[in-house]
Amino acid sequence: MEPIEIPESDDDLLDECEVQVFRSSGPGGQHANKTESAVRIRHVPSGVVAQCQEERSQHLNKLRCLAKLRERIQERNHRDPLRIPTKPTGGSRRRGKIAKSRHSTRKSERSFRNWDPD
Repeated sequence: MEPIEIPESDDDLLDECEVQVFRSSGPGGQHANKTESAVRIRHVPSGVVAQCQEERSQHLNKLRCLAKLRERIQERNHRDPLRIPTKPTGGSRRRGKIAKSRHSTRKSERSFRNWDPD
């Protein structure tokens, strides 16, 4: 998967997004029930969604939502570096033990016990 390009400015990023506003849930009484201060932003090219309803104003929620969106896109773009093998694999250790035992057997079979000089 190719990395997602993130524009530097918030305006350019908002141009690539769908913005939905809705009434936030939770405590807050009449103010929360009448104003549409919660914001949901979906980045159309990637499909990443961020939602915020923590603040009382729609503007502050939108700024927080943009920050969350940038963070989530950066998480998606992150790739772990390739692992550099630092120790022998299990298979190579097993093959080494087999070769060692085979060598030991060959050495023990060439003992001089049965050697007769005559």
